[in-house]
Amino acid sequence: MIHFENVCKNFDGKQVLAGVSFDVVEGEILAIVGPSGTGKSVTLKHIVGLLTPDSGTVTVREGARIGYLFQGGALLAWLTVRENVSLPLRETTKLSEDEIARQTDEALKAVGLEESADKYPAEISGGMVKRAGLARAIVRHADAVLYDEPTSGLDPVTAQTIHRLIRRLNAEQKLTSVVVTHDLAGACSFADRILMLKDGCVVLVATPEEFLKSDIPAVREYVIASKGEL
Repeated sequence: MIHFENVCKNFDGKQVLAGVSFDVVEGEILAIVGPSGTGKSVTLKHIVGLLTPDSGTVTVREGARIGYLFQGGALLAWLTVRENVSLPLRETTKLSEDEIARQTDEALKAVGLEESADKYPAEISGGMVKRAGLARAIVRHADAVLYDEPTSGLDPVTAQTIHRLIRRLNAEQKLTSVVVTHDLAGACSFADRILMLKDGCVVLVATPEEFLKSDIPAVREYVIASKGEL
């Protein structure tokens, strides 16, 4: 579905990605973890085309529709939840109003927000904002969804709800998902594989069980530092 081949990216002379190579298999959930500032969100932005490599290649399956859940949800404050979710359909398709309404309602139902559809972002919780952002990401029947810190700023119970939602939607809607997260315990609960970045390089790509048992020093250090979550 997604292929990185020796991708390098510099900002103001600082190398953020230093020869990153990995694959995302169709239908899987890949979690990307690692210290702050190591290139996780930059990697996501290369997948969706917001950034291009200085060298190397990023290949996404031809015709794949990519949804993107921004870290803060990125809802427009002056639009209702329903209007926010329907926005991609209005901007990128020529669907009838009835069809836009049908697909919007379908996406809202998928994330459990039917009863909050006519509220404004300021009137709903942080977790609901994230779910609304997710509904907007899938409303065009996405093939893949990219999540940038989907549980940042959320309490542990709400974060677990989002993790379960990621897993359920991936199965029900036959998605491929890439999730950037600082929450290693959460990643272990929903991801098929975990990729760790450090200093702009791939340290390890492994199943959660393999990741936690790894004897690679950088991975061990990261697991130990995250032990309060696990």
